[in-house]
Amino acid sequence: MRTVLMVAEKPSLAQSIAKILSRGNMSSRKGLNGACSVHEYTGPFIGQSAHFKMTSVCGHVMTLDFIGKYNSWDKVDPAELFSKAPTEKKEANPKLTMVKFLQVLDAVLPVMNKPRGTERTIYRAKFSSITDTDICNAMNHLGEPNRNEALSVDARQELDLRIGCAFTRFQTKYFQGKYGNLDSSLISFGPCQTPTLGFCVERHDKIQSFKPETYWVLQAKVNPEKESSLTLDWDRVRVFDREVAQMFLNITKMAKEAKVESVSKKEKVKQRPLALNTVEMLRVASAALGMGPQHAMQIAERLYTQGYISYPRTETTHYPENFDLKGCLRQQANNPYWAETVKALLSEGINRPRKGHDAGDHPPITPMRAATEAELGGDGWRLYEYITRHFIATVSADCKYLQTTISFSIGPERFTCVGKVVTSPGFTEIMPWHSIPLEESLPHCEKGDLFPIGEIKLLEKQTSPPDYLTEAELITLMEKHGIGTDASIPVHINNICQRNYVTVESGRRLKPTNLGIVLVHGYYKIDAELVLPTIRSAVEKQLNLIALGKANYHQVLEHTLDIFKRKFHYFVDSIAGMDELMEVSFSPLAATGKPLSRCGKCHRFMKYIQAKPSRLHCSHCDDTYSLPQNGTIKLYKELRCPLDDFELVLWSSGSRGKSYPLCPYCYNHPPFRDMKKGMGCNECTHPTCQHSLSMLGIGQCVECENGVLVLDSTSGPKWKMACNKCNVIVHFFENAHKVRVSPETCDLCEAALVDVDFNKAKSPLPGDETQHSGCVFCDPVFQDLVELKHAAMRHPMHRGGQGRGKGGEGAKAGDLEEDSTQRNPRTKWQLWLLTLYNGHTTGK
Repeated sequence: MRTVLMVAEKPSLAQSIAKILSRGNMSSRKGLNGACSVHEYTGPFIGQSAHFKMTSVCGHVMTLDFIGKYNSWDKVDPAELFSKAPTEKKEANPKLTMVKFLQVLDAVLPVMNKPRGTERTIYRAKFSSITDTDICNAMNHLGEPNRNEALSVDARQELDLRIGCAFTRFQTKYFQGKYGNLDSSLISFGPCQTPTLGFCVERHDKIQSFKPETYWVLQAKVNPEKESSLTLDWDRVRVFDREVAQMFLNITKMAKEAKVESVSKKEKVKQRPLALNTVEMLRVASAALGMGPQHAMQIAERLYTQGYISYPRTETTHYPENFDLKGCLRQQANNPYWAETVKALLSEGINRPRKGHDAGDHPPITPMRAATEAELGGDGWRLYEYITRHFIATVSADCKYLQTTISFSIGPERFTCVGKVVTSPGFTEIMPWHSIPLEESLPHCEKGDLFPIGEIKLLEKQTSPPDYLTEAELITLMEKHGIGTDASIPVHINNICQRNYVTVESGRRLKPTNLGIVLVHGYYKIDAELVLPTIRSAVEKQLNLIALGKANYHQVLEHTLDIFKRKFHYFVDSIAGMDELMEVSFSPLAATGKPLSRCGKCHRFMKYIQAKPSRLHCSHCDDTYSLPQNGTIKLYKELRCPLDDFELVLWSSGSRGKSYPLCPYCYNHPPFRDMKKGMGCNECTHPTCQHSLSMLGIGQCVECENGVLVLDSTSGPKWKMACNKCNVIVHFFENAHKVRVSPETCDLCEAALVDVDFNKAKSPLPGDETQHSGCVFCDPVFQDLVELKHAAMRHPMHRGGQGRGKGGEGAKAGDLEEDSTQRNPRTKWQLWLLTLYNGHTTGK
């Protein structure tokens, strides 16, 4: 019996599909990475019986990045990223060990059992909903992966990486080295992100440059009956000259009656909506439901994987001829919100949906099974309700109404009034927000009838500026100009919000910040094509041609990169133009921040700049030193680094209670080969510095693979040691007078010993003893004085102690099943951690 490996996009999807194909008769187990499950069952495959193994990935398996040395911002000229810097595919989330768990397509072929002959080994199942019918139909019509589509995605990924990184690195370093209050940790550029921001700033500029104009409107009211009045609209609409407006008022005031010049009645139709695609769903979610595009997309994906709706990423607004519209409609026949409408449609006959656009991808977004508000709750229900109402509307009748238009003359001037009466509500019953607004009823009249004039007056008004773009309007502009895809539009909008380029105001309107405005104006000043949608739209067309097999992958890539490389060099040479705009809006580094610690070069005080990204700046040397983010920084006892004479600073995480000292210079310029940029003293391998890992490291972290527990020498009297890689914190020896790390190590687990001086009044030691040396992990006196916190622990019992980076084998899981205290003295420590992790009461 052959074995078939099936891979889905998400764990929940794999479970749903396996349940359908196995008819619920499957066995499930966790995969080796702990995140994905494997579901096994037996069933038919291309006419033969097969053993199925159904699993999934978790998001993207691989991501594109530059090889190691080109990821250094300090050592690599950004211009090299366009061509010289090699790229490689890396695991998107190494912690998931997804590649080890599952190798995909080309990578898995070398280890597959090859079938005889020329039979294909890789298939792709295409479906748009998680229903029995759709899944089984997909298995009966398996296709091949489309290599051209994959190449198109690869090209887009490489272009965005090279172009985005080059511009981002250059402008981030240039401006953060000059201005202190930018309040943005990354001044990013993106081929799609930047035109998206450009739309928002363009609207801002129109608002700022708008000059209101006064205009006048002539308003007339007639009285068809004694106690009723009818307001008429002036056919000239408005005039901008006060004297001319006054002249028209004087002329019409001479008339005593309004004469009916014509009465027309027309049957009109308001069309039912096209079937729902992604862009329209995101527009409505933002405008009507108050959900940001990214949030709406996440909810839609969850509804899809749970089987409530069809695939939510589609550009198509046209149902295929064989789509089971009635079957989908029957699913909704018992929902109290729309049961009557659905039953009426099923009995009277549905209308064929309007002919929309067939993009050749997935069918429109459709409800695939019934749901209740209690099932989905909150935003999940609100989005599902809209999708369902929209679907029902597409198979409903158009809304029909009778429009009556009466034209009047008052003196030489013409006026009009319009009335609408609904004759058949059609789809507006299920989408009441689209219903025809009620208007004042019009009197029955004929040509030549005369009505007394009740009032004629001149209204003075002013033109008003446009408002800031809503997310819905921005989505429309992005779709119109070909910026991004249905899948990436929410990401680009979310990016400009996260980068502090725009803020989301009430009504989900996008207001550009100073930084966003200056960047866009700077691009316009240097090279407008960097921010206009035209060049990206042209690139997207070329990428689509690759997907269709009509353009060469390498030629498109080379040509596009050559264009942007030239633009980058011109941008670098012309950066002074953007800098002039920055000077107006932001403060120089030298004028920002407060003095904190001394520079090791000039021994003058450097200023601490708190605005993101927080950093230190020496105005005398004109050097800037980045710092750890999302915490507080203060001077560390005026102590100096023995390597460079910079004063140390102390970083504290605040609520998590983690802190460590660091040298600003070493943090930015690692002094030893085994150190990386961004390491504090708790990771420094200096052999004799009193603050280094070598002097304060105690033992291997009980939670992560590579971390070392380091004594926090500033934490007394509530002493603690913290992992230098993860969030594990171990509290110990509370109220001790002194805690020092000994140069000696434990014979059993190789962790460094600690020397503790207890306060005499609170010493836990017998008699009058106040001093004790031992291993935190193994010493019976110390074990009861240790408290672990902030550990999202996995299997601490699988690893032994490790002193200052040295290896040591620990207990295996089986060792805990017997009394192995004599053979492995760490067992008590490990059992203590295990019970703490499992939430049980710990015993001494």
